[in-house]
Amino acid sequence: MARSLGATDVGSLAKSLQEMSMNGTEPPPQYFLKENSIKPMDSFLPSDPIPIIDISLFSSSSSLSSKEGEDELEKLKSALTSWGCFQAIGHGISSSFLDKVREVAKQFFALPVEEKQKYSREVDGSEGYGNDRILSENQVLDWLYRLSLRLRPVDQRKLQLWPENPNEFREVLDEYGTKVKIIMDVLFKAMAKSLNLEENSFSSQFGERAVMQTRFNFYLSCPRPDLVLGVKPHSDRSGITVLLQDKEVEGLQVFKDDKWFKVPVIPHALVVNLGDQMQIMSNGIFKSPIHRVVTNSERMRISVAMFNEPEPEKEIGPVEGLIDEKRPRLYRDVKNYASFNFECFQKGVVPLESAKI
Repeated sequence: MARSLGATDVGSLAKSLQEMSMNGTEPPPQYFLKENSIKPMDSFLPSDPIPIIDISLFSSSSSLSSKEGEDELEKLKSALTSWGCFQAIGHGISSSFLDKVREVAKQFFALPVEEKQKYSREVDGSEGYGNDRILSENQVLDWLYRLSLRLRPVDQRKLQLWPENPNEFREVLDEYGTKVKIIMDVLFKAMAKSLNLEENSFSSQFGERAVMQTRFNFYLSCPRPDLVLGVKPHSDRSGITVLLQDKEVEGLQVFKDDKWFKVPVIPHALVVNLGDQMQIMSNGIFKSPIHRVVTNSERMRISVAMFNEPEPEKEIGPVEGLIDEKRPRLYRDVKNYASFNFECFQKGVVPLESAKI
């Protein structure tokens, strides 16, 4: 099992990250991508478009059964079986409100260090403000600061970690979480319908007290974007992830067909990608894409991710309607995938591979 390094190590690295960005100094080796990481840094970077889906066509039974709705369902199925992600338009959240979410994120990260540290993550905690949890001396560190918070179940919110400055932060986050939850519910039904399943085939596996978490990401400018990543290549452990990108600065890339594809900025769109648990529930039909975030030598970047996960004690597994002689069951049932994912990370193994039968 990997050793958890002390708070001093975390604090000194956290402090130096901002200093290195401001001063343009060479990052230490802990931030350099290793040669044996998932994919090399110099992969081909085409700019082919990530699929764009109008999810307003999934919002009611009548629109779903229309010709337009059926065509869009087919596009959704194609996107999730090949890419595992898409850009969602027609989601019903106004551009002005999306800007407000971005603005409170920028305002928080612009606060003095002492103010942000009031909301610091505990050494072994997952919520709050800080950098990577350092679990191993061989770990490659991400070049960013995060603020991670749980939104649902509501009674599990740690409000002492929810910033009071800027003063609109809590209200905006609560409203945004409610809006994104509606989008996720619509998508679960649409994904099930695209595979000719009962509409609650996926959502029922999440339970009444499904977990919803948010992560505000702040990527500082980096003097060595050729060696250092904002976030290492990974797949999400979630069911669905909904990401609000920076309005101007690109950085997110998705791995497909042995190439890295840039995810372009569409200011009014939300990037939706599936996590490992949806690949398991769909018996491998839908993909949980490998993705990463590159750094920029000149510009900072923010993004806001929302993750949806089943109740920890609820067992998930492939939907029975997706198992037959032609496509046998690929994955075993798994409970508390977050802990399972963490254990696999510490052992250096891929969680989805470990969940295979």
